[in-house]
Amino acid sequence: MRALMVSVQRAATGLAKVLITGESGVGKDVIAHEIHRLSARAERPFVALNCAGLPESLLESELFGHTRGSFTGAYRDRPGKLQLAHRGTLFLDEVGDMSLRMQALLLRFLENGELQVIGGDSLTARADVRVIAATHRDLAARVREGLFREDLLYRLRVIHLRVPPLRDRSDDIEPLVRHFLTSRGLDMSFTREALAAMMRYHWPGNIRELQNVIEQAVWMSGSDCVDVEHVAPCFESAGPGRFGKERRRQRADDLHDALVTRATSFWEDVHPMFLARDMTRHDLRELVHRGLLTTGGNYRAVLRLYGMPDDDYKRFLNFLAAHDCSLDVRPYRDGAPPVAAGRPVPATLRTAVLASSERESA
Repeated sequence: MRALMVSVQRAATGLAKVLITGESGVGKDVIAHEIHRLSARAERPFVALNCAGLPESLLESELFGHTRGSFTGAYRDRPGKLQLAHRGTLFLDEVGDMSLRMQALLLRFLENGELQVIGGDSLTARADVRVIAATHRDLAARVREGLFREDLLYRLRVIHLRVPPLRDRSDDIEPLVRHFLTSRGLDMSFTREALAAMMRYHWPGNIRELQNVIEQAVWMSGSDCVDVEHVAPCFESAGPGRFGKERRRQRADDLHDALVTRATSFWEDVHPMFLARDMTRHDLRELVHRGLLTTGGNYRAVLRLYGMPDDDYKRFLNFLAAHDCSLDVRPYRDGAPPVAAGRPVPATLRTAVLASSERESA
């Protein structure tokens, strides 16, 4: 990100066109705003247009403007975004979703700066606009597929900035959490366990999803401290594969969800179910696996995640050990826990695991 911001500062010093690529939700619009803010055009308009959110006919009108009576519903002359951005910056978000016809119209403007207003009899004055485009699509692949003009790609990609996904820069999560809390005037904190769980999460929605998770967790906590049991339920909407390769939903998934949301009690529901052989050791190990995956190998945090009081710590560990369902916590603390259920702790290691957990709680 430091290297990216250096490139942003360099891009801001000139007028070359910029193409910003990256997954949805990584903050491409923030990068575009920053280029404009640091440029000599900072006092001029910054005009944004989402190319994916409009049909072709309306997109043309939004971009180039129209005259009164040029089509049904055109009751007055209306300037386009290019005119509004004169001497400023135009940000074209999701430019990869433009139709081929719109690409041709945009290319014509980029080549000569002339505006053809819909319904106009002649070309209007030129517009002095710096164009910054962004897309989550692979434009080179779309060129090969015949869905994007190669000459337009060359025009837009004078400066190419790639914004990395959040999962590739997990160290940014903690400062981003602080930023979102501060920007909303919230005097709150996230525990180390909560932050660790967030750093292990895959973040398919990137920073946009992070912001949503923070807002949900703050609401669920009901206090000035957000713990792992407040954060974990916010990940459930991501569905299978949120911590790795996609897999089929298992019984442990339903039990995990029920425990986290307090719809089920471990001692009143899961424990009797296991003793009655209504669930197998594999199911119990999978349940423990999901808890340790969320808490980064912290058994005490698993208790809080599943709604058990801290006083049940030894009872819980002894129950797992007695039924050969204790899992080795070390793989979960290496930063890359396995997707399948962790291996049972050998008898020679159980005492060490219990002692380590007790030292941790102390």
